[in-house]
Amino acid sequence: VKHLAVFTDKGIEGAGLLELPMEKVRESGVAYTILDDLPAEPSYAEAQKLVDQCKACGADFIMAVGGGSVQDTAKLASILMTDEYGVKELLDEPGRARKCVKSLMIPTTAGTGSEATPNAIVAVPERQLKVGIVNTNMIADYVILDAVMIKKLPRKIAAATGVDALAHAIECYTSNKANPFSDIFALTALDMILNNIERACDDPEAMDAKNQMQIASFYAGVAITASGTTAVHALSYPLGGKYHIAHGVSNAILLAPVMRFNEPACRERLAAAYDRCIRGGAGTVEEKSAAVIAKLEGIVKHLDIPTSLTEFGVPKEDLEALVASGMEVTRLLVNNMRTVTPDDARSIYQQVL
Repeated sequence: VKHLAVFTDKGIEGAGLLELPMEKVRESGVAYTILDDLPAEPSYAEAQKLVDQCKACGADFIMAVGGGSVQDTAKLASILMTDEYGVKELLDEPGRARKCVKSLMIPTTAGTGSEATPNAIVAVPERQLKVGIVNTNMIADYVILDAVMIKKLPRKIAAATGVDALAHAIECYTSNKANPFSDIFALTALDMILNNIERACDDPEAMDAKNQMQIASFYAGVAITASGTTAVHALSYPLGGKYHIAHGVSNAILLAPVMRFNEPACRERLAAAYDRCIRGGAGTVEEKSAAVIAKLEGIVKHLDIPTSLTEFGVPKEDLEALVASGMEVTRLLVNNMRTVTPDDARSIYQQVL
């Protein structure tokens, strides 16, 4: 490596999280450029700005230190360094780009799984929606999972990102695209998250639980690459795109309502998840399935994540716009075991408005 591009954001730098990896970089003597001008939920134009800066510095290796948005932007740069087109063109034709520069991901949350996926999520303001750009060339070449990087994560962020990973696991396991390979990762992640997330968020010193959450987040990311998320993520994208609700929070709000809607179509799978992850006293398939959904609800409540959109100023008059935007996310809705009609989406949104 001759010149390293370091993708991060001001919050990561302010929290001192960049220091540990940068200590290693400085010891190596490699020239580097820090790219940190990235908002929390970037639009495709804001992501493009950092891609352009990365091009200008002539980097031949990329390191991302941050959460999902930081990693996603770094992944976009890794496939756009030598091309005339940019992020906007990938919204409609994601498969055209190829890996130009190798990348290393160092996640500072245990949630998005971006370090394992071929996805980059960007906001498209003119459509008031978040869009997933999917290209297998974006999968990171190297990943470092170190629980020290999430030790000081505020409980609120640890909770939101942790529930994002929880949604990845349960959605990928109950997806139309679920298969024996994705099931291995989705179920293992689900087991680790259900039994560690509360302690990892509540206790700053619970390094074993935090370590489990980081590995689980990575496993859930692998499950995404092999299966895919469903209606929880599909219906949450308009909430981030229009109202800038944090991705993990919007997933948490919709998690139980969507899983209750899906339950008749994936009851046997939820019962199998109960046997693997909860191992309690429920007897029938119906009881086990209901217990899993109750567990998901209990975790969101325990972590003090809001479960109503009214807390974010979303007016009831926006219901039809939400339904229209949510139904646009066909990339994920096709994965849902139970078909979601506009009336179904309306009913689910009404439960949280």
